[in-house]
Order: sequence, then structure tokens, then C-alpha cells
Amino acid sequence: MANMVNCVVLGREAEGLDKPPHPGSLRERIYQNVSKEGWGQWLVRLQMIINEAQLTTADPGSIEFIEKHMAGFLFGENDMGGNPFGFRM
Repeated sequence: MANMVNCVVLGREAEGLDKPPHPGSLRERIYQNVSKEGWGQWLVRLQMIINEAQLTTADPGSIEFIEKHMAGFLFGENDMGGNPFGFRM
């Protein structure tokens, strides 16, 4: 039986992730509250953020920036969950 979660991204119950997808402080929170589909939506947004802001995941400052966007997108915790500046979907 699939792991089901009340997905904060989709606003409904959906199939959960197979394992925590991200290290650090958000690890368990994402695993318990984000579905596979919701995580997929984040990955699309992440690619856009990396490309638009010309980030590199080898830079600790870029990781911090990405994690702020991640918390905003997934959990609505700050004003960084929206599209990168000047980008429209």
C-alpha cells in the first residue's frame, strides 16, 4: 500500500514520497507533508529558479537561496515561494 499524505502543495490527500528527498532541516517535514506530485511541481519550479537566477548547487549561498524558495513554495513560509522575478507562467 502506498504511503498517503495530506499534501500541502496540492491541498488534498495524495501518494507520498518513497523516501525523504532532501537533506537537512526540511527532510522529514517534506517527507510527511508533500506528495510525489507536489514534489514534482517543486522540481519544475527549482529548475526555473536555478536557470533564471543562474545558480550553482556547489555554492552554499545558492543552496540557502534555493531552500528559502523551497520553504516558500512547499509551506508558504516566506515571500519567496512565487516565480522568480520577472518570470510568468
